[in-house]
Amino acid sequence: MPDRSPFLLDPDVVFLNHGSFGAVPAPVFETYQALQREMELQPVRWLQREAEDRLAVARAHLARYVGADADDLVYVPNPTTAVNMVVKSLQLGHGDEILTTDHEYGAMDRTWRWVCGRTGAVYRRVHIPLGVTADEFVDRVWRERTDRTRVLFLSHLTSATAMRFPVEELVRRGRDAGLLTIVDGAHVPGHLPLDLRALDCDVYTGANHKWLCAPKGSAFVAVRREVQPMLEPLVVSWGWESDHPSDSTFVDHHEWQGTRDLSAFLATPAAIDWTVAQDWPAVQVRCHDLLVDACRRVEELTGLAPVYADDGFPWTAQLAVVRLPDVDPVGFKRRLYDEHRVEAPVHRFRDEVLLRISIAPYNVPDDVDALVAALRVLLGS
Repeated sequence: MPDRSPFLLDPDVVFLNHGSFGAVPAPVFETYQALQREMELQPVRWLQREAEDRLAVARAHLARYVGADADDLVYVPNPTTAVNMVVKSLQLGHGDEILTTDHEYGAMDRTWRWVCGRTGAVYRRVHIPLGVTADEFVDRVWRERTDRTRVLFLSHLTSATAMRFPVEELVRRGRDAGLLTIVDGAHVPGHLPLDLRALDCDVYTGANHKWLCAPKGSAFVAVRREVQPMLEPLVVSWGWESDHPSDSTFVDHHEWQGTRDLSAFLATPAAIDWTVAQDWPAVQVRCHDLLVDACRRVEELTGLAPVYADDGFPWTAQLAVVRLPDVDPVGFKRRLYDEHRVEAPVHRFRDEVLLRISIAPYNVPDDVDALVAALRVLLGS
């Protein structure tokens, strides 16, 4: 049975929303707070004399975990920051196209639309039906490429539909075609196997504060070395024209953004080590099995069809969506929490209402029982 005790979550809430912001185990949170206290003890020493070396160690630890070189990766507060940095660096012209899907995260959609509004570029969102097979997904995206396509932008695992996209084949095709390949892997670190050298996309960003259980505000962006010179820092600071340049201009330009609390970055190695000590692959299997059971039970209750194709592709891991009847998603979510103390997102995607279920290390079968019981009452009413 899983041990709930390391996590600081309210025991009176059935928490099935790890996918939004994660949850930090107590040992990692203690490391995080100890770093903050240490900073306040002597801020000048901590930030001015030690921060660079500390960040280098933390960056190397994370780079080993995700299969990257430490000089090709920097910490950022969240993937939205990373994508903004990339988008605002691109020299897009009128009619240039960004090829993507209609499942992308809302903040990313807004970022791309913003730059298209200023450059005349086109944000081409390919329609991906629920239930699509892996081969159909690749074909649907790739056949929309045109002579004006400059960028391929894909989620590795979507937020709204919890679909693990088969990005590997599309990244390979995109690279061969000379496209800039950008993967939003916000949900991937600590959730899916990740080897950035093998994936070989141009830009990859992931959140550490979700499934890897690092403190809020820890994420990363990794950039292929040949692409790094085209990316301008989102914040120009002391690393630009550095008085003490490192071996990586990319790190110099993007790591230091002025005074800020670096503790979430520096505590990320503790989160990695904590997950390794828990036998994370075994934890992930248990969570996946419980998720499959939860989806099956909800689908039996509603009588609605599963969202994912049964084509042998691993569409889900510890995060999935199930269909609900045509209820008001905002009111339904509020009642789910207020009346039953179940925290889980309910939202409308196109013309369907979806309930998203996260199964994290602290979740137990009783949590699924509580969810199903709450749905039975709410849908019955």
